[in-house]
Amino acid sequence: MTKFTVAVVQAAPIAGDTAATVAKTVGLIADAEKRGAKIAVFPEAFIGGYPKGADFHIFIGSRTPEGRQEYANYWARAISVPGPETKAIGDATRDAKMFVTIGVIERDGGTLYCTALFFGPDGALLGKHRKLMPTAAERLCWGFGDGSTLTTVDTPWGKMGAVICWENYMPLLRMAMYSKGIAIYCTPTADDRESWTSSMRHIALEGRCFVLSSCQYLTRADFPQDMHNQISDEKDHVLMRGGSVIIDPLGRILAGPDFNGETILTAELDSEDIPRSQFDFDAVGHYARPDVFKLIVNEQPTPAVVPLAAE
Repeated sequence: MTKFTVAVVQAAPIAGDTAATVAKTVGLIADAEKRGAKIAVFPEAFIGGYPKGADFHIFIGSRTPEGRQEYANYWARAISVPGPETKAIGDATRDAKMFVTIGVIERDGGTLYCTALFFGPDGALLGKHRKLMPTAAERLCWGFGDGSTLTTVDTPWGKMGAVICWENYMPLLRMAMYSKGIAIYCTPTADDRESWTSSMRHIALEGRCFVLSSCQYLTRADFPQDMHNQISDEKDHVLMRGGSVIIDPLGRILAGPDFNGETILTAELDSEDIPRSQFDFDAVGHYARPDVFKLIVNEQPTPAVVPLAAE
């Protein structure tokens, strides 16, 4: 069977409440399943929250007690991977018999990572991808991933992986993912600009893959009340307006972009569209020039501490 239905979820977390957000996630997975979806993609930092408008009271050369407390609150809302939250999401994917890609804030020691998790229809946590390059002020609160989580997972319709938000503007990272034979290219994001759709269409054409882009629809009321927001304190102010979209390997928009509120977009895909599209372009195959250009990718873990066994 080459045809299958996918969903991109455009929604907001429950403000400051990880358990409630996980419960909402479980409900949204069930909703996507009722729409016939075999794959669902959730936004960047859906579990744990994307801190749009936060500044943690930082200025160059100094930190403040208020900012440290805000970070501590944010750290407490992050999740361990694996952990009870991933088990609950895995149980939901098993019940729905779906693949799910979802953005979370991952807590590992004293560091937070913007991470995409992959779940299978048997409920297994299949892998994760940590954002390699937090953008601008994201570096105030998130650590850097390494090449060991340039992950793809197998589905019946091809390999699925994720490139998060502005990582998609790293050409060499895109090339590394294309080299893995990615077919279902997921882009959890916080970019709600109209130009984002153009970027996603370009990636679909360049990678000859399906692009499933999911962004939150986030108002100030959906933002934690214990965190200062530089943008607005008006509850109805829209901090992130969505723009989720589904695109085929020839750059044609199949669903979205939607800027109207919380929604689930669906589209029927045909996996044979990928070889059909590669007839005249394959960035890592017949359209490559390895005699001129070569990319070397370090996929080794790079831990800060490497214990050596005593002799």
